[in-house]
Amino acid sequence: MIHIPVLQKEVLNYLQPKPNENFIDATIGEGGYTFAVLNKNKPKGRVLGIEIDENIYQEAKRKMAEFSDRLILVNDSYINLKEIVKRNKFEPVDGILFDLGMSSWHLEKSGRGFSFLRDEPLIMRYTCSQVQNKTGLNLKNLTAEAIVNQFPEEKLVKIFREYGEERFARRIAGKICEERKRKLIKTTFQLKSIVIRAIPKKIRYSRIRCLARIFQSLRIAVNNELDNLEKVLPQTIEILKPGGRLVVISFHSLEDRIVKNFLKDESKKGRFKILTKKPVIADLEEIKVNPRARSAKLRAAIKS
Repeated sequence: MIHIPVLQKEVLNYLQPKPNENFIDATIGEGGYTFAVLNKNKPKGRVLGIEIDENIYQEAKRKMAEFSDRLILVNDSYINLKEIVKRNKFEPVDGILFDLGMSSWHLEKSGRGFSFLRDEPLIMRYTCSQVQNKTGLNLKNLTAEAIVNQFPEEKLVKIFREYGEERFARRIAGKICEERKRKLIKTTFQLKSIVIRAIPKKIRYSRIRCLARIFQSLRIAVNNELDNLEKVLPQTIEILKPGGRLVVISFHSLEDRIVKNFLKDESKKGRFKILTKKPVIADLEEIKVNPRARSAKLRAAIKS
């Protein structure tokens, strides 16, 4: 069974897949968008699906075996988008989709410490394999455990403040540095306890939001998410054919700002025509069914 992802109706509206057209799902995940596109671009339209996590990649292959003649699946990072397209001779490209949200599988089943609701090792990696990206970063090395135990206090403050927009960044970083002198911080529950003790007692009622921001900031840092997004967006200009469409769904303000500024700059240069003056968000009906959709923002553009 293919799950229905957030804003699926809106994604199809902006991608406008037609028979025999080719699309890239740069973050295929559980395959919901790809499944919908493949049902629109038949009989000969294809989809190039990219998935960084080898577990999710294998599951997508199993789930979507019926489309094996029209679906090319690649276990890689979207930071290598241009190379992946070239390697698979995938052209022309009529549309590219990015869903920047974390999959429910990572939160619930990966065992890698993405959620503060489960006591797990502080890994927070999307992949366990050695994927090289254009920055030269070896994606196997860095973990959340390494960050909280080895990074200087000022660097922790910067991560929490910039990636988590956390107002108590300095207090939390200071408490982490104090605690790690006594004992290495290896699990999500250890970190959770430290964060809760670091924030002022009078606002501990909002500790869930604070924890979410800290875990989010560590995940972004571990996976180099914002830098990767900034590096991949310009690649779409070279890959899309004239009239090709770009759709990006983000889940927090930092990602949305990067997408917004990229489209704005490229629009001024005459390379893209923006289709969404404001980000498209989920309606109340969808949010009731899928609360995760509440923070989703969709932006779209067409290549000039």
